[in-house]
Amino acid sequence: MTAEQVLRALIVKQMNEYSYRKLAFHLQDSNTYLAFCRFPLGKVPKKAALQQNIKRVRPETMELVNRAIISKAETDVIEKGRKVRTDCTVVETNIHGPTDSSLLFDCVRVLTRLMTRAREVFPIKFTCYLKRARRRALGISDAKNKEERRPLYRNLVAVTRETLDDSTRFGRRLKDWKIKTLREELLQSELIDELEHFSGLTMRILDQTVRRVFKGESVPAEEKLVSIFETHTDIIKKSRREPEYGHKIAVTTGVSTLILDCVVLEGNPADSGLAGQMVDRQIEIYGKPPRQIAFDGGFASRSNVKDIKTKGVKDVSFSKKCGLKVLEMVRSSWVYKRLRNFRAGIEGGISYLKRCFGLSRCTWKGFTSFKAYVWSSVVTANLLIMARQKMA
Repeated sequence: MTAEQVLRALIVKQMNEYSYRKLAFHLQDSNTYLAFCRFPLGKVPKKAALQQNIKRVRPETMELVNRAIISKAETDVIEKGRKVRTDCTVVETNIHGPTDSSLLFDCVRVLTRLMTRAREVFPIKFTCYLKRARRRALGISDAKNKEERRPLYRNLVAVTRETLDDSTRFGRRLKDWKIKTLREELLQSELIDELEHFSGLTMRILDQTVRRVFKGESVPAEEKLVSIFETHTDIIKKSRREPEYGHKIAVTTGVSTLILDCVVLEGNPADSGLAGQMVDRQIEIYGKPPRQIAFDGGFASRSNVKDIKTKGVKDVSFSKKCGLKVLEMVRSSWVYKRLRNFRAGIEGGISYLKRCFGLSRCTWKGFTSFKAYVWSSVVTANLLIMARQKMA
């Protein structure tokens, strides 16, 4: 596939929230999509080829594509970047709701699966505790109180430790196994790496479970592991809302509703520490600061107002004043009300991204792929907005 074919196929996928199987089907079925993606008739790649090529797209590449779109929008007088608004939201990773019991069961399940796979080629014996672990995990989820859960947890922890010990012994024997073919050598290396990787994660899960369940400790969010598959997942807690599992992103949009900028953040940094960074990125994109900028109340602080105004921004508005006077932020109360109402529009833009372009949950694996997924949704949304602006 050429670079152009990959980018066009990615746009079709994100615009319709297709799986790779559905994408391959619709490319075969639709002459419109076939022509748009520049594929010759009857030569559409299979779903595996589509997946391999699309997943090679880097987030940095998609960010450059988005900046090219913004540059075109400026040339066509669709978006000048003089009046912008910024807010944060959370994009979930593709994991189940984490509980100590489900994480322990995941560890037993994955280690058992790896040893079972290895046993088909290398006849090394091990004990399977999978059924017992499943019963204990289900028992914990059905238990009515802590007193009922505690002995079940003790048993599940013991089962997980037995499985971990088995995987360690299995790995040592696998390293010493006499290799006869190149296939066996490659499989041996792959399985040893995976066993070591998931054994390390299992030890972390066991440690945090013992600390939380038996010692009553509160494990800090930055030390907590919420998935053995998407280890980069952050715990995002906002005021009284339920915690979300994924990554926080900061989004900037303009008057045209085009997404001018997007930053995928690590951890759960305070909004107040992001205001200056988002303004600096606007200066980098346009070569000059925006004339007016509107933020959510979480970004508000007197130091942020001073810092942003020294960068050349005339009016800085926060949806909550947080002890600030109107004239400290903007020229008049009328301007403040206009900017506050303008900021509210970004909520609809974020909702549009989540409902129509799959930004509510990232289905790609790994942090780099997570960022690429977010940018691909942003680029697709911007192209659609640009097309509608051209037609208006």
